[in-house]
Amino acid sequence: MELVVEGRAFVKGKLSNWGIGIEDGKIAALGKSLRGDEKLDCRHMLILPAAIDPHVHFRDPGLTAKEDFATGTLAAACGGVGCVLDMPNTLPPAVGLRDLMEKKEAIARKAWVDYGLFAGCVPGGKLEPMAPHVIGFKMFMGSSTGKLLVTEEKDMLRIGRAVSGTGKVLSVHTEDEALIGTEAERDLRDHLRNRPSAAEVSAIRKLPSLGCRTNVCHVSSLDGLRAAEELKLDKEVTAHHMFLDRDSEHGAFAKVNPPLRTEQDRLALLQAFIAGRIEMLGSDHAPHTLEDKEQEFSAAPSGMPGVETQVPLMLALVKKGMLPLDVLVRAMAERPAELFGLNKGRIEVGRDADLMIVDTRTMGGIKVNNLHSKCGWTLYEGFDAIFPHATMVRGSVVVEDGSVVGERAGRDVVA
Repeated sequence: MELVVEGRAFVKGKLSNWGIGIEDGKIAALGKSLRGDEKLDCRHMLILPAAIDPHVHFRDPGLTAKEDFATGTLAAACGGVGCVLDMPNTLPPAVGLRDLMEKKEAIARKAWVDYGLFAGCVPGGKLEPMAPHVIGFKMFMGSSTGKLLVTEEKDMLRIGRAVSGTGKVLSVHTEDEALIGTEAERDLRDHLRNRPSAAEVSAIRKLPSLGCRTNVCHVSSLDGLRAAEELKLDKEVTAHHMFLDRDSEHGAFAKVNPPLRTEQDRLALLQAFIAGRIEMLGSDHAPHTLEDKEQEFSAAPSGMPGVETQVPLMLALVKKGMLPLDVLVRAMAERPAELFGLNKGRIEVGRDADLMIVDTRTMGGIKVNNLHSKCGWTLYEGFDAIFPHATMVRGSVVVEDGSVVGERAGRDVVA
């Protein structure tokens, strides 16, 4: 055995003492006493499967002043994420085979963690040629960052049939464009007025007719959650929709799509997540520069960073006894792996050895100066968090205590 990691590991749904034997980047053995060429003693820490973030925007290529694949994946690793799934609304957008393959070439050899790419859906686009090269497809039913937008039912149905034929998952930005208002916006309440929960519900209710596997991205309202549950749809939730609401004093820095909603919505989502009713945790990491966000509210783009802070925020809730560990592991690792067909997400023999090593004694306030995203800001300054002691990707320690210790060897999960 090349390496044995010893400690309290989350195996078979619970924490207990294990030795994890690693060979050729995979978990080769689990036992109480394993021999290895090298041993990593983590007996005073927790060993969890590294998180899989199913929703990031790393802005590479074309918008790399905001974030690139190197800084984005380093931030991910420092936040306990061993694999990211990147969205297609870059410049140019990944909506055709040529642009998709050029994006793959542009980001190759930059990543600190493993990654998969989504291809974008647009009216008249050809999805089948891209399918062998992507982890899934993304459809925007409501306008957001970039120009990818599908509003006509005939186009949605065609996309659904095409995605179904590929066997891939369709992740959907569920806001009905017809219900999004265009009145002047001066603050978060105006933004919410223009993008009501009714728009989210309307879009969600259209998904079953598409006939393919769908994922409701960033469910943001109690009404949206109820609609998705009624239709038995997979869904993800962000930290910002569980920790922040329309009464935030951060102005345009808290402007996101779908918008921050009422405190009632926020608490309902948080309670549903704690109860295990929301399948996945996704950051929707959407970095913009300080200059972008310091514009007038109406001109500032929507989106906020979160790939590095999301899991640490949740680990703090676990430490406080508010969030069951098994619920967190399910949402941050197990279900994303299942839905997107990744050989990750669990500490099991044969899986990739993507591990998060956590010292629960290290809880402290988030400090922007300690974060790694190129955008250089966060709305979680001072929030309680537990950052992982180390993150391993395929058996190699990539970061330890917020510093790089390994090689930049992240791989595309769809070769």
